[in-house]
Parts: sequence; structure tokens; C-alpha cells
Amino acid sequence: MAGTTIDFEAVYRALPGMVALLTPDLVFADVNEAYVSGTGRSRESLLGRYVFDVFPESVNSPAAQHSHQLRASLLRVLASGERDAMALQRYDVESPEHSGNWHEHYWSPVNSPVLGPDGRVRLIVHRVEEVTEFVRARGLGGDTAGRVLEAELYTRARELQELNNRLREAHAREREVALVLQKAMLPANRQVGHRAAVRYRPAVGALNVCGDWYDLVDLVGGHRIGVSVGDVVGHGLEAAGVMGQLRSALSAASRVAVGPAQALNVLGRYANVVDGAESATVVTTFIDFDRNSITYSSAGHPPPVLLHDDGRVEFLDRATDPPLDARPDPRPRPEASTVFSPGATLVLYTDGLIERRREDIDVGLRRLAESLRRHRTLDPEPLADTVLRELLPPGGATDDTALVVVRL
Repeated sequence: MAGTTIDFEAVYRALPGMVALLTPDLVFADVNEAYVSGTGRSRESLLGRYVFDVFPESVNSPAAQHSHQLRASLLRVLASGERDAMALQRYDVESPEHSGNWHEHYWSPVNSPVLGPDGRVRLIVHRVEEVTEFVRARGLGGDTAGRVLEAELYTRARELQELNNRLREAHAREREVALVLQKAMLPANRQVGHRAAVRYRPAVGALNVCGDWYDLVDLVGGHRIGVSVGDVVGHGLEAAGVMGQLRSALSAASRVAVGPAQALNVLGRYANVVDGAESATVVTTFIDFDRNSITYSSAGHPPPVLLHDDGRVEFLDRATDPPLDARPDPRPRPEASTVFSPGATLVLYTDGLIERRREDIDVGLRRLAESLRRHRTLDPEPLADTVLRELLPPGGATDDTALVVVRL
């Protein structure tokens, strides 16, 4: 095969299974010959059309709910960028020749994303295995064994779907409680002041409520404030609870520490005795408005961004250390300082804003820098909204995102 050029388009067309390519708007971009044959639709009647306009839900069969379930699966792929396999589906297909004449089908679909260089979903590969003959066991002549097999498979599919629905409901309840807990523990907008804007965006999906947090505190001595963001490993109520403990501890430590490194030293010792705090990351900055300086220290967290009033972007990455509780013998953490001119902007965030699967983190950092540079004239509130709109995936991120924008 060395040196042989493979015609991948011909391979795609000849695939024995039914395969369709869908755009992020769920419009048919292409279909192979097996899909045309299996659905009884011509290529011309499919390409460029919204998938659920071509295949509406059967109004005659309450058991056939494939459209609703397929839509949910496709949206999960768009939001997560990950493959989603569906349970066995019954889907009644309307005859193209005879309106109102529906034919019973059983399909086993799998939806897989095709990602672009920016990590976003560019296409969805919608693969369908036609298993109607197997389920209905027509090859057995419709005898008792065939009918039993069909009933058993259908019953198992319904049971699995019911179990899946119950799990989703339970996860949704846990997610709702965790979000309420997080909201109660994070500072409200009215506590932040006119100089700053804060945003928190929960991850999409019932299981992905994480432990991202932010904090702003007034410091003793002069016109100073402390600004921090952190990220607890894990999901759900446990992560939200650990987040609250670490945020409160750092807030208290910052008020008495001589600098951010000392505050993180205290927080690290506290994290040693908090279950679930292992490998949590945090960065804290002390802003001195009298001296126009920022002192900072990071425990394994992405670097804050200082956007100067002339558009220059500076990543504060000269005092980075391992995450909390990463060393068996804690040692003093590093600390660095930089200066700013009035009108500059400081931005702290969690990794949900910049990280994408199968993408180098530097790509996300460049994306953030470019967005801040383009919109540097905006006030903190609209700037925060614009950055989230430009950097988060259209369907939402699979990780929590916290963002703090401070006008200096």
C-alpha cells in the first residue's frame, strides 16, 4: 500500500453501514449509498435539509420516539465533542410514495464528532445499523421464537431507556442542588464593586457540576484588594463543598498574609486535611492601587492576564508552583510582581474558558489574548460577556468556567 492514494470519498460511499454527515445545525451535508438505500430517500431529497424535517416523529406510534432521543444525542455530541452511542431505537419511517403510510424500523445509532483545528465540532458522523430484520426475526417465518425475540429486545430497550431516564433525573437533581450551593458560597455581584465583573458558567451535562470558584476581598493596609480563582478536582456536591472550604480559608488567610505566596502556603496546609482538596489549583493576586502593582502566586493554575491600556497582553506566569497538596513536604511558594498603568485590566479565569479536548492549551491562551485585545475598550461587564461568548463552545463547555475582570 506504500505510495497508494486512497479515494476516501469512494470508501465512504461504499461503506456497508448507513452513514450520514450532519452539520452543527443538524442539516444533511452528505450521505452514503447505504443510507440512501436504507431510508428509501434519494440523495437530492436529503442534502441540505434539516434532519427532523426529513424524518418527523411518527404520529401513529407512541412507542417510536426516535426523533426526540436522536435530537438529545446530537446535542450532547455538539456540547461535549465526544461520541454518543444510543440504545436500540424503534423508528417508524413514512413512505416517500404514500403519505401517512408508516413502516416500522429498528435502528442502532452512534453519533461521533469531527473536530476542527479549534476543537469545535465541524461535522457529526451519524452511523445507523439497520436491525429491523433481526428484531422482528422475519427470517424465522414469524414463528413463536421470532415473536419472543422481538418482544424481549423491545422490552429490554424500554427498560434500559427507563433506567437511563431515572439516572438523568437523579443527576439533574444533584446538579441543581450543587449549583444552588455554589451560588450561595460565591460572592454576589453587589459585593464585588464597580471596578470588577464576575461570571460563573456551569458545565453542560447533568454530571459535570464542578468546583470552580472566585473571590474578591479587601486587604488590610492601603487601597488594596485580593482577587483569586480556583478549581477543585471532581464533580457534584462533594466538589462544591470542598470549593466552599478552600475559598473561605483563602479569603481569611489573604486578610492577614503579607503577600499571596504566604496566603497560598497557609491554604496548602489547610488543604492537607480536607478530603477532596487533592490537586486543587488556585491563583491569587494582591492588587495595590496606591503603587499600581500586582503581586501574584499560582498553585498549578492557568496564568492571570494583564491587559495594558495600549493593548499589550501580559501573562502573569513567573510564580507558578504545583497544585495544592501536591508535595508531601510543603515548601514556600514563589511570588512575583508587575506594574500597571491606570486603565489596565486584570483577568482571572478557570481552565473551562481556554481548554479544549485534543487542543494544546497555548491555542486557548492565544484565543483569550486576542479576544481581550480586540475588546479592550469595553467596560468590565460587557467585556466579561463578550469573552464568554467568543471563547465558550456554542453548546456550552464540558467544564465549569469562572471569570473575573477587574479594571485597574
